[in-house]
Amino acid sequence: MRMPTRSVAGRQAGAIGLGCMGMSWGYTPAERDDATSQAVIRRALDLGVTLIDTADMYGPFVNEELVGRALRGRRDEAVLATKGGYVVRADRTIARDGRPEHLRAAFHGSLLRLGVDHVDLYYLHRVDPDVPIEESWGALAELVQAGHAHALGMSEATRDELDRAHALHPVAALQSELSLWTRDAIDGGTLTWCAEHDAAFVAFCPLGRGFLTGTVHAGSFGADDTRSSKPRFTPAAMAANRGLVDRVLAVADRLEVTPAQLALAWVLAQGAHVLPIPGTRRPSRLVENAGAAGLVLDAATLAELDALPPAVGARYAPAAPRAGG
Repeated sequence: MRMPTRSVAGRQAGAIGLGCMGMSWGYTPAERDDATSQAVIRRALDLGVTLIDTADMYGPFVNEELVGRALRGRRDEAVLATKGGYVVRADRTIARDGRPEHLRAAFHGSLLRLGVDHVDLYYLHRVDPDVPIEESWGALAELVQAGHAHALGMSEATRDELDRAHALHPVAALQSELSLWTRDAIDGGTLTWCAEHDAAFVAFCPLGRGFLTGTVHAGSFGADDTRSSKPRFTPAAMAANRGLVDRVLAVADRLEVTPAQLALAWVLAQGAHVLPIPGTRRPSRLVENAGAAGLVLDAATLAELDALPPAVGARYAPAAPRAGG
């Protein structure tokens, strides 16, 4: 079956995209396998999974290089998105940098690493509270005017930040976390903002960083995995959230689909402007995720999933920079 498409940044992309972060950064780094990851990206294009998402901070830098190698000779098949606005310090901590001079340099560095002359979508990875958003966004708008980026997006922005940026130059997409256990975008109104402004909502971590698949348990990842520092992934929180996952597993079993497919179908059902970008390094998981694009949930099932309890534990530690999307 041909992958259905949705609009993002003035392009048509497969309704399911591919987040590439975990191929190089964040999750079980000892399992990194660039050759397999490149094959996964190329297989994604074969399946119609054409929204390919990366960022300069993933690695840092090496994920863009990986994506660039994978897309060599197939660039025109992809809706290519990357991000800038973070810096990774020598001690591996991260900081926001929304200064125009940094963003310009970061963008052109991304083009070099990706081996392309333009990207379809360039995100401000996070708003820098020390730089007026108009300055950051104005610098990015210049990249569109120069033909180096087709459209601009923001990540994890508020409605006020979206309004301020959009008044200067169109916000074509918002990338934020959305899943069965993370509904901040619904409660905070940014999902609605996107629908009202003809912007795509690109959902990162739609599988709850793997937890919603039922395959992640306490002790299943090491200290070098970023999940180990997140409150929602403490042993106590994971135990408390197990009931939520058990209900997801039960619904998936009843519908004869996988938990991942069910979770992705719920995200897709949140609006025709929503595109989830699950990440994977495994070809089998890529095919499984792509299969969710054709799964339509009936009203009763959606209501059952909407009624799931909120997750125990915050997404991020209070003082931690919000990396991961």
